[in-house]
Amino acid sequence: MLQQTRVAAVIGYYERFMRELPDIEALASVEDDRLMKLWEGLGYYNRARNLKKAALMILERFRGQFPSEPEEIRSLPGIGDYTAGAIASICFGKATPAVDGNVLRVYTRLTADPSCIDLDATKKKVRQDMTRLYEEAEPEDRSLLTQGWMELGATVCVPNGAPLCTECPLAGSCRAHQTGKTGDFPVRAEKKKRRIEERTVFVLLCDGRVAMHKRPKKGLLAGLWEFPGVEGRLSVGEALERAEAWGFAPSSPWMELPYTHIFSHVEWHMHAFFIHCECMIDESKEIGGITWFLRKELEESAAVPSAFRPFRNLLKSGEGLS
Repeated sequence: MLQQTRVAAVIGYYERFMRELPDIEALASVEDDRLMKLWEGLGYYNRARNLKKAALMILERFRGQFPSEPEEIRSLPGIGDYTAGAIASICFGKATPAVDGNVLRVYTRLTADPSCIDLDATKKKVRQDMTRLYEEAEPEDRSLLTQGWMELGATVCVPNGAPLCTECPLAGSCRAHQTGKTGDFPVRAEKKKRRIEERTVFVLLCDGRVAMHKRPKKGLLAGLWEFPGVEGRLSVGEALERAEAWGFAPSSPWMELPYTHIFSHVEWHMHAFFIHCECMIDESKEIGGITWFLRKELEESAAVPSAFRPFRNLLKSGEGLS
């Protein structure tokens, strides 16, 4: 959960997740829709899918016991060098450093290393150097060593803004601090500009129900629920024509809402039309790939990603559902 996510944002999710899925068996058997609902709002949903895949692998390959060797930990879905190093050193006292952006920042400032930390060669070099440090430490101290690097990078040698050098226990041996060049490190590659995509979103309301569409099983936001939409920015007339083409009898939109959601690689510039429509809802609530949810059902059982939650939140109080 802490991958790409702040501790403060995770705590509530972690406590709720552990109450419902307290062990490997529970995680391995949870239904995908429920798993996504528990993860709703955290983003990077493949993390949750990989957790379940890892739990299944632990049951099948490791007889229900979490592996202790770094190579075995690394073989679990969703676990890379950093997470494997963290688990192996903190939980099992192995000589495996956990090298992430925080650690790379601290390391390159300590050593005034001008290597670009986005390069695999730099990460490999730092990991090798730190492995020697771990090998010199006693097994019972390796957990503290990993947690110390993490804490230093998160709270003192901070990612955004100037480092808190006056509070740093390593300031006396930090080359960047001694030369007044902490702002020069770490060296990063120039980021690519995010792609911008225009999207039109339909919040369709009929007989107290809301139309939702399930995204494909692969790709961005895979398997999550979204409000129906199309690529491109439609006018009011074009939006009504599209709703009619789907088989509904729409009235004029009672509200429009623009919203921009930013992913790591793309920006969605969305424009939502809130539309009452007449339609036939059968007992299965399925029409042309659209599922109709009562407001309570939408809130309790449908995992809606953050990109669409502003639209859902406007419906929480029942506004517009009559």
